[in-house]
Amino acid sequence: MKRKIKAAIIGSGNIGSDLMIKIMRHGQNIEMAAMVGIDPASDGLARAQRLKVATTCEGVEGLTRLPGFADIDIVFDATSAGAHVKNDALLRGLKPGIRMVDLTPASIGPFCVPVVNLEQHLGALNVNMVTCGGQATIPMVAAVSRVARVHYGEIVASISSKSAGPGTRANIDEFTETTSKAIETVGGAGKGRAIIILNPAEPPQLMRDTVYTLSELADQAAVEASIAEMAAAVQRYVPGYRLKQRVQFDVIPASAPVKIPGLGSFSGLKTSIFLEVEGAAHYLPAYAGNLDIMTSAALATGERIAQSLQGT
Repeated sequence: MKRKIKAAIIGSGNIGSDLMIKIMRHGQNIEMAAMVGIDPASDGLARAQRLKVATTCEGVEGLTRLPGFADIDIVFDATSAGAHVKNDALLRGLKPGIRMVDLTPASIGPFCVPVVNLEQHLGALNVNMVTCGGQATIPMVAAVSRVARVHYGEIVASISSKSAGPGTRANIDEFTETTSKAIETVGGAGKGRAIIILNPAEPPQLMRDTVYTLSELADQAAVEASIAEMAAAVQRYVPGYRLKQRVQFDVIPASAPVKIPGLGSFSGLKTSIFLEVEGAAHYLPAYAGNLDIMTSAALATGERIAQSLQGT
């Protein structure tokens, strides 16, 4: 039996705590070695201590002073973009080959959506998990892209305002910019656009995502089959991920093209995809599917990186 790869999490907030629980419950190739925070009174650090995980409240510097630091090969960063830049530089200086899985908008490394392009980046020292909206919707853009050339992809992510913490609210601009870029570089769209809506409804609503693509004409049954196959692939690591209703198609004829800002006149196939993401409620409420899909994607990425480090 291969030894598990030791991992640390930087950030003892909601995302870091949820990821820790996922690793401890479902990790096949990785195991928790340390939880890192800066608030000694944080629930995440207290929970880690109860679970017999090594902790430090002295940030990444404290991590480097833990007795088991030399054995840690994967670090998940659930802090902020600015902090991640510093964390990566510090850890890289002490252990050049350490692998970083970045759950912030820092984007030091390549964008990674497990079902789309993880295999291409197994050798990268730092991979970026894009955004919650990106993890939910980019697989759908990619599903259309593998059947027909996508000229434009637009996503609208609606999340409960209760699941949007200070970090999410402070990074709205980064969300739209990062997700838009990843729709193009990972999803395969010629141009991407992303919108996020914080839904104040009570009781809190599940994460809902709408994906629109404008592509060349293609066999609609083939596009729908590709979307269903991709949704099933995401469900393997995010069980609460599902198509909310059947895919909708509109054929825009060349005789009556529509104008798309930044794209010009368009004729072809418009595909509309409607998604819902329910969280697993490991640490966060079930309505926080936006956070659950990030931690689930990070775990799937970490597991595959660990396999590569094990030589499998």
